[in-house]
Order: sequence, then C-alpha cells, then structure tokens
Amino acid sequence: MISVRIEKMSQERKNPSTKQSFRAGVGAVILDKRGRLLSLERCDVKNAWQLPQGGLEPGEEPDTAVFREIREETGLTPDDLLFVVKAARLLAYELPVKLRKEKTGRGQVHYWYLFRLTSAETRITLGERKEFRSWRWLTWDELMACVVEFRKQVYTELRREFAGMGPGNL
Repeated sequence: MISVRIEKMSQERKNPSTKQSFRAGVGAVILDKRGRLLSLERCDVKNAWQLPQGGLEPGEEPDTAVFREIREETGLTPDDLLFVVKAARLLAYELPVKLRKEKTGRGQVHYWYLFRLTSAETRITLGERKEFRSWRWLTWDELMACVVEFRKQVYTELRREFAGMGPGNL
C-alpha cells in the first residue's frame, strides 16, 4: 500500500504543471423512444463509449453550454430535443494521473441534463469536431460495460438520479 502511494506521489511530481482543480462542464443523457441512451465511441480510445459532455467556455452558463456541446458532438440542435430535467447536483470524476492535463486538471465536474430525442435519428451526425468515431443507442447496462472506469461512478449516480423519468430501462 505504501509503495503504491509513493509511486502515485512520484507520478504527480513528474507533471507539476497540471492544475489541482477540476474543470467545470456539462453532460447530456439523450434518450430515444425506447429509453436507450445516445452513446458515443471516442476516436482516441477504441471501444471506449461515453455520453455527450464537455467543458464550459469562459463566461458561458451551463444551460447554454449543454446545447453547444450536444451540437458539437452529435449535430443535434435544441429543435431535436425535449428537455426533461437537470440533475439536482453536480457530479465529478477524477482522472487517472496519466490522463491529467493543464486543461482538465485533476478531473471534471459536470452539470447533467436529461433530454428525449424528438426528431429522426438521422439528424445525428457526430457533430463538428469529430471527437467520436461512431454512435449507437445503448441501455444503461450496455453502456456501463464499455465505459472507462473513471466515469462509472458518475454514470451510476446519473442512472439513479434520472430513474423513472424516461421510458424503458431508466
């Protein structure tokens, strides 16, 4: 146990420019008519799936940022979505030391929103930035099986928070 802690401290010292703060951001749970979640596969990590999310721009409010992030990552606009609810509290995750950067610091803390897709799924384009290689509809259990470990606790809390607010598997 002590050697693990010493190794972690050593790794942290190797990257002293990394902030000790958490990056503020937003995330979106977008459901189809069956209650499945719009899930995105990252370009930089094969078979790593996640929900749409991203950081706040300087001076940007979360309620505005969530629609910008959804558009950038999925191509969907507010006209394609029905807002259901905003999570009652912020949810955070800590990044593994090797993934920390000046931009993200120790991790990310997000405002989370629940939406239903009201338009045709053909409107999903993976957006402007092309951070993702593909998308698909997944149940919570399917998503949890292919999400990176450091996001699992947040997704578990989201599932609990949004339980009963949508059709299908919530």
